[in-house]
Amino acid sequence: MNTLLLGGDIGGTKTLLALASLDAKGISILREQRYASCEHEGLAPLLDDFLAGGPIPAAACFGVAGPTDGQTADLTYLPWHLSASALERRFGIGHVGLVNDFAAAAHGLPLVAPQHIVPLQAGQPLARAPRVILGAGTGLGVAGIIWNGERSQVIPGEGGHMGFSPQTPEQLKLAEALLAQTGRVSVEDVVSGPGLVRIHRFLGGRADSPAGVGAAALDGSDPLARRALDLWLEAYGAFAGDLALQWLARGGVYLAGGMAAKLLPDGAGAAPFVTAFNAKREHRPLAEAMPIHLVTEERLGLLGALALAATRLQAG
Repeated sequence: MNTLLLGGDIGGTKTLLALASLDAKGISILREQRYASCEHEGLAPLLDDFLAGGPIPAAACFGVAGPTDGQTADLTYLPWHLSASALERRFGIGHVGLVNDFAAAAHGLPLVAPQHIVPLQAGQPLARAPRVILGAGTGLGVAGIIWNGERSQVIPGEGGHMGFSPQTPEQLKLAEALLAQTGRVSVEDVVSGPGLVRIHRFLGGRADSPAGVGAAALDGSDPLARRALDLWLEAYGAFAGDLALQWLARGGVYLAGGMAAKLLPDGAGAAPFVTAFNAKREHRPLAEAMPIHLVTEERLGLLGALALAATRLQAG
């Protein structure tokens, strides 16, 4: 029986692909590769390269940065259209599924090694209580995890496109500046890689990349970059706390995506995030009871996609 799995984490900046085998012990990754998404015209050319000359997977799942009905998807920040049935026909794969990238990330949480989950706030976790996972990168992904009475169930969403809610006079001025430029201001306009650059420019800086702002903030070479990062973390924490209240996420809040892991190494420097997360007036005690975890496993979405591919294979 063919037990070869194909998983993918497809984002506006990068695409991660992996082949894995499934046996009684679980999923074992055999080979993986990273691609720069913007250098390619779609997923099919990447699969042509990745699968060239090798065996055909029995099942595949791709986490995509955008909404999907499971059969088709259009990426939010790339002109890519994906069709599960077209991929099945072109590559001879028996089962192909498409999921939102943060739904995939949520499915990947059980596969993350403990050392890659760093506590930022211990809280008072409740078993089988709702959980929330979110992460900033090219955009801002969000998903919820609930217990349905039998198992954990992932609820995908596009929460990053909710309206930005300023919580300080400085954030209000930032929102007004962005409003003049773009019209409606979403949380993703602020809490994302491009958002960090926007904040730096709002403060008077000239950095042209999130990596540049982050590096200058962490090494202390640019005071404006440090202030931009703190403001970014404050906005991120406030939004994460709002989501936590909406879901009553006493099971935990998980920060994923590469940015948080790079900008909060080992959880250091997270005070602006945690302070804003807990600043909920009469609901401060409730916010403080919610555990916050930093997920440093970059392959989280890829692991979740492989887990979902395994589920499709086992379901036949």
